[in-house]
Amino acid sequence: MEVTSLSNRLHDPFRTAFDSLDEFADLISQVLKCPVTIEDSNHRLLAYSTHDERTDPARISTIIGRRVPEKVINQLWKEGTIPALLKTNEPIRVKSIDDVGLSNRVAISIWKQEEVIGFIWALEIDKSLTDDDFFLLKQAADAAKNKLLQLQTRKNKKEERSQEFFWKLLTGHLKVQEEILENFHTLQITPSSSFAILVFQFNENITSKEEQNISYLLKTNQRLKIMLYTIDCNQLILLISAEGLENPLTELEQFSQVFIIKMGDRYGVRDITPVLSGIYKDYQKIRQAYEETLSVLSIKQKFPFETKDIYNYQKLGIYQFLGLLLEKRKTEEYENYSLTKLHDYDQKHNSNLVETLEIFLNNDNNINDAAKELNVHANTLNYRLKRIAEIGEVNFKDPNQKMMLYLDLKLEKYQGI
Repeated sequence: MEVTSLSNRLHDPFRTAFDSLDEFADLISQVLKCPVTIEDSNHRLLAYSTHDERTDPARISTIIGRRVPEKVINQLWKEGTIPALLKTNEPIRVKSIDDVGLSNRVAISIWKQEEVIGFIWALEIDKSLTDDDFFLLKQAADAAKNKLLQLQTRKNKKEERSQEFFWKLLTGHLKVQEEILENFHTLQITPSSSFAILVFQFNENITSKEEQNISYLLKTNQRLKIMLYTIDCNQLILLISAEGLENPLTELEQFSQVFIIKMGDRYGVRDITPVLSGIYKDYQKIRQAYEETLSVLSIKQKFPFETKDIYNYQKLGIYQFLGLLLEKRKTEEYENYSLTKLHDYDQKHNSNLVETLEIFLNNDNNINDAAKELNVHANTLNYRLKRIAEIGEVNFKDPNQKMMLYLDLKLEKYQGI
């Protein structure tokens, strides 16, 4: 027995030329006597053995969809299988997970120096793989490396061209619709009939390792079609299809939240802010859509409390127009008489009537909610409102005056006064 085991270890059945990964998958399957699949690092199917009809629902879905179903990937993360595969070059035994149609199997990562570039999965249908089989699987992973590197080089070149094209769209350098569509065709990307720009702003510049993790999450996502994406310092920028979505803004926000949760749970990256443009049909307006997302980020920075639940341009309301209003104010000698008097009173008496007024208006004139936010009794707030009405000559029954006060309060904050 020991002699047989030693001879198995000395002989490498995979040290041979093979024309395709499919041919190589068949060879592994013949050697190990079980069905085999080979995936890239984002769980897209590269090859599978064809001579063995034994399989399970997860493998069938992977072959049909040309990638591992998202529910299977999520479960393998929860069970700790994928985190383990990203840390070791040893084979890992995976127990069956009936909920996602996964039977017993063994997986091994294919490494290029410190980076995982793919996986080999071997199903244990009628047999359990032995230690010798594990050794053979390691030899197979080593032999597959060069073939996967060739595929990765071609993929990286395509991604470079895609990013260059995307930046031309974001900066408005491509203005002719025919030229834009021709670029999509050259990159083998099908442009959707409608789209949105989605930006995730991270707290710090995105590292190369985080780039890999982001790429993995985007390419294993099966909720939405991501046509193009790029990274700019601390921002991840995506062009996402809205085609076929019943409630596109809601579904895009839901996708954003799932992405943020996974970045936190899997990689420990938190405090990510998502912002979304409106829905567009004209690809010549991608720059406009991108500028909308930057506007939302700018407003959220200036008004974090008021906009804490706002993530898309459509829901900014009056905040969309603060820049335009400010420009109008600069061309005229306008002064909100009531606000000026209240500011003067606060400065002279070290009071906070202007803050009280803003919080009252923020809470849509609700006494109880405003009092709670100010941490005062409702009677105290009523007294302050009476003083505001007297000092600033404010009529709280006049919606027009209240609207102007609200706008001018926001413009003051927008300017940093």
